[in-house]
Amino acid sequence: MPLNALDANTRAALLEMQREEITGHHIYLQLARSVKDEHNRNVLRRIAAEERRHYESLRALTGATVAPRRWRVVLYYWLSRIVGLTFGIKLLERGEEQAQANYDAYVERIPLLGEILAEEQAHEDELLAMLDEEALQYAGSVVLGLNDALVELTGALAGYSLAFQNTRLIALTGLITGISASLSMAASEYLSTRAEEGEQRPLRAALYTGLAYVFTVALLVAPFLIIHHYLVCLALTLIMAVLVIAVFNYYLSVVRDENFRRRFAEMALISLGVAALSFAIGYLVRALFGIEV
Repeated sequence: MPLNALDANTRAALLEMQREEITGHHIYLQLARSVKDEHNRNVLRRIAAEERRHYESLRALTGATVAPRRWRVVLYYWLSRIVGLTFGIKLLERGEEQAQANYDAYVERIPLLGEILAEEQAHEDELLAMLDEEALQYAGSVVLGLNDALVELTGALAGYSLAFQNTRLIALTGLITGISASLSMAASEYLSTRAEEGEQRPLRAALYTGLAYVFTVALLVAPFLIIHHYLVCLALTLIMAVLVIAVFNYYLSVVRDENFRRRFAEMALISLGVAALSFAIGYLVRALFGIEV
């Protein structure tokens, strides 16, 4: 079907599909160059070749040449390098689902799109089968460290803020509490993983838990080391906690196909609820015992 036989809407849709295919080709090719695992690299190269073939098939229909979206190639490449291949691939997969919906609308009129759609659906199964990143194997350890640090330290800092009302003292106490708790959590994770006798390495699981905890502690305590008004610091800490919860839960929602809103709301409610309760306890302790620092 030549270009001049297509109506304006169909022409625009096919050119958009064509651009998506050539963009996908370059994304998969770039990712293949950055992957060390030979099996994963070969799968990515094969999918890149199929995306290129889809592009050529669509070009035969439209008679037009389109350029890839270079910014998307760069974006997905660096996302995969920084955040992990799984995250980059899963975001691409979401784009593939949208592309499949676009093809469905035109399959009856252009049978060739049915063949492309079948191959696009096969891509998804292959991509899911190839994903095997170490970081995901220890995602549970990271979740444990982040969750515990967010709940415990937001509550502790809220309580310390009203009890002490001195940012340096709050920061010092928070750091001592956080670092001690991170060592305790790492030790507990080590013993727990060792007892399970699974595929995870106990020492590595403990390291992921401890590092996630320390990273969260550093973010939450930072405002108290920079700003001198304890209430402003506490507000910034709570905002930081919500941002960490949002970013981490979005990551998990992508790589694990989980509901972002439900997980975010649940974790944010628990962390902020504990902080509010601790703030109230700090107020009561200060009022009942007349403690002045």
